[in-house]
Amino acid sequence: MSLGFFIKVVLISSTGALAPGPLTAATATVGARHGWKGGLLIGVGHMIVEFPLILLIGLGVASILTSEKFAVTLSFIGGVFLLSFAYLTARDAIKVKSIQPSKTNSSPLLIGISLSALNPFFIAWWVGIGTPLIFEAIGYWGLVGIVAFYFAHVWLDFAWLILLARLTSFGALNLRIYKSLLLTLAVLVALFGLDFIHYSLTQKHLLPL
Repeated sequence: MSLGFFIKVVLISSTGALAPGPLTAATATVGARHGWKGGLLIGVGHMIVEFPLILLIGLGVASILTSEKFAVTLSFIGGVFLLSFAYLTARDAIKVKSIQPSKTNSSPLLIGISLSALNPFFIAWWVGIGTPLIFEAIGYWGLVGIVAFYFAHVWLDFAWLILLARLTSFGALNLRIYKSLLLTLAVLVALFGLDFIHYSLTQKHLLPL
């Protein structure tokens, strides 16, 4: 794999990894509770969904993922999940009395899996933008090129999620800032949830995504 292709993969991948979205908002929330390890676990959950998706695209069996019915169903389920997560975050923000690792049952790993698998726009990004890169990698090295390509992509996901979680970690905040951060992120996550549900019903976005 040429250096030029590696650079191209990193630059194009950054449009997905660094873009504001539900996974970014959730990672910031988890970081405030669990520190950088929360970001790492979200990254692992994200990878559990992402790598099989890339394999499906590489093997040419991902056409169902672009169907409107599939996207609408995922959007509704994902919206419900986001609203539930926003509620739990706001509840924790109101109840918290001191800054310490959260005792919540919310699993960063499960959040990473859910917000990837239930996000039709993440899947659409891979089908629409990632597919040419995947097939270019196959052109270099055959199916082994998929693995090489994915390593060129996935480190950016982990670097961003861990950094974001660390920046919002509880260790750097006082209680008032911590509660304000959680409430703000809960509102943001809820907005993404409403946008997902609105899209599932109307095929139009509430937010300027």
